[in-house]
Amino acid sequence: MDTTTALVLAAPPGGWGSGLADSLGIEPWRIPVVIVSAIGVYLAFLVLVRLFGARVLTAWSTFDAVVIIMFGAVAGRAILGHPPTLAAGLIGLVTLMIMEAVFGQARKLRQLRGAVASPPEVIMAHGKVIERALRRHHVTEFDLTSALRRAGVTDPAQVRCVIVEPTGALSVLRVGEDGEDGEGGEDGDDIDPWLLRGVVGAYLVMREDGSSA
Repeated sequence: MDTTTALVLAAPPGGWGSGLADSLGIEPWRIPVVIVSAIGVYLAFLVLVRLFGARVLTAWSTFDAVVIIMFGAVAGRAILGHPPTLAAGLIGLVTLMIMEAVFGQARKLRQLRGAVASPPEVIMAHGKVIERALRRHHVTEFDLTSALRRAGVTDPAQVRCVIVEPTGALSVLRVGEDGEDGEGGEDGDDIDPWLLRGVVGAYLVMREDGSSA
């Protein structure tokens, strides 16, 4: 059996032209459906991240990874519809990229920044954990201690502050290596207020005792 005969016998019903059109193309009426589905999935994902915190995307256990992969599979099927085709996938990807670009620009506007992404917030100041901030961002004690270990912290007293970034990452700022105060009773490694601009609870870091009173 030569190659030509094999291709003829393996051809899909209706021939290769019709088969490729069905598998790779998309009917014109499905294009707006794919676009609207992609926008809806993106907005729903944005709302869920705001509700549950960006930590759901950064702190993965094995179970979390499985759930996130399942979310991706469900979202993909919702966007592509049935049957999924190459054209539908490309349209969905382009729509998601455009949405990301639009919301990326919105994050640069101070008026919209809070609605699009959670602002950075202090969850630990001067060795003291801010429990309410911890709960608000769904950060566990295990997450916090893991971040401190990665930063080389061996004692909570070495911590000037820990900040949850808008990405869900934890930034650890330490006190001076000697842990001693400078002249006048102020810390020898005072933080420039510019670094804490826009950080919720920044005043806790500027207070020497980390108290909210």
